[in-house]
Amino acid sequence: MSGPVFKTTSGRSAGHQVVEHAAGEDIFHEGDLGTEMFIVHAGKVEILKEIEGEEKQLAVLERGDFFGEMSLLEELPRAATARALTDVKLLQINGSTFDQMLRANPEIAVRMMRKLSRRLRQTDDMLERTMSGSHETAAAAAGIPLSDAPGIAAGPEVLRHEKSGIEFHLAAGTETTIGRRDPVTGIYPDVDLTPVDGQRSVSRRHAKIYRRGERLYLAEDIGTMNGTFRNGERLESGVPIEIHDGDEVRVGLVDLRLAVVAAVVS
Repeated sequence: MSGPVFKTTSGRSAGHQVVEHAAGEDIFHEGDLGTEMFIVHAGKVEILKEIEGEEKQLAVLERGDFFGEMSLLEELPRAATARALTDVKLLQINGSTFDQMLRANPEIAVRMMRKLSRRLRQTDDMLERTMSGSHETAAAAAGIPLSDAPGIAAGPEVLRHEKSGIEFHLAAGTETTIGRRDPVTGIYPDVDLTPVDGQRSVSRRHAKIYRRGERLYLAEDIGTMNGTFRNGERLESGVPIEIHDGDEVRVGLVDLRLAVVAAVVS
């Protein structure tokens, strides 16, 4: 594990405070609304996610590690559960103080981006090993997006590549990954743009579309190269922006258009 991203302190000041949790106590739950992030001052915290009705451990965090920052940045529900693995002491930071920290010390943002990129890759690798299984061979052999593979429900929206006429269905679940398949590392995104990305401008894990009720949000993954655009406007990495029927979406050098089509029967 790399060195601490932040120096931890004790006591309380405007916008942040030290909080304590006993071993086994939940700090927050998956799906909760979050307005603070945390830095581990002492002890260990485990990050858990419910997968197919079972809790899976994604990571164990120690002194100097941070968590909860994505909900603070995105203003979306917590993506996972945080639980005290041992008795822990945490520095709790609200949005205002977090913004001041980044403005005062830009190096913090750079270190966070690097660590978030590593964390996302490790988490995605674990999830893909757990869930891809039988879909891997089918997707690789057919050369089609994972969302079209047997057993993966497709939603009523597509990303249409107008030059070729190819349509890529969004997943019916809460998240759709967009990228380029890589059989060597076992990466098979829900929307696989390999067939229309002749210049290999799309990252393996380039972006995600989040479904929240009837709304869709597009977010570029941290560490993505070549950019992600909505109607010509470049997205800020890790910050979701709402997208609508008819919007132009450019992923790397691949131009797409979001369209709502007839519901897909599985």
